[in-house]
Amino acid sequence: MATGSEHTVKAFDQDIGQLRALISQMGGLAEQAIHDALKALQRGDLVLAREVRRKDAQIDALEAEIEKLVVRVIALRAPMADDLREVIAALKIAAVVERIGDYAKNIAKRVPMIHSEGEDRIEAVSILPAMGQLAADMVHDALDAFSARDARNAAEVCARDNALDDFYDSIFRTLVTFMVENPRTISQVAHLLFVAKNLERIGDHATNVAEMVYFAATGQYLADRENGDSSGS
Repeated sequence: MATGSEHTVKAFDQDIGQLRALISQMGGLAEQAIHDALKALQRGDLVLAREVRRKDAQIDALEAEIEKLVVRVIALRAPMADDLREVIAALKIAAVVERIGDYAKNIAKRVPMIHSEGEDRIEAVSILPAMGQLAADMVHDALDAFSARDARNAAEVCARDNALDDFYDSIFRTLVTFMVENPRTISQVAHLLFVAKNLERIGDHATNVAEMVYFAATGQYLADRENGDSSGS
């Protein structure tokens, strides 16, 4: 016959499983939003851009659901030590993923502006998807590390942030050069620089998630990054 303590442990494990599932679902939506926003940008697909903006509400709703579950877990289960770190990490990660979704939505908002300016946009737009893929992969891997409590993979995500920053610097120089050589594209390039900056910020937030995962799993903080923004950690 199970004791009260065993019931409590089982209930807590179920709550943690639910938290991980909700974070995974939320992350999947954010990843898809990044991919769809960039696809809309490449194709000039205004319908898909609007869909990205519309679906952001689903990410917001999942964040609210996670917040409620975290409050319930803390109130009813009174987690301690490792368990408490994981619960708090889930709460913080949900807030960061919500911001990642906002960045994807912001990219989608720029699609009509960029594609109203003429055909010179194509060369500049074509250099962004690889950066977007790297940022989306960082988000995916950071959330996988959370699901698995994998500190090593979390650290590897953090190590990739400098590569994304270098990517941004390269794209910045390319876009500015393109603008100088094609003055008519100043407005387009301004929007594209905004897109590139949003992708760079997505990478920063993915790294923030990975830092939280590392702390939740080990109780220790990763060394400060030389570049990037760790304000969310």
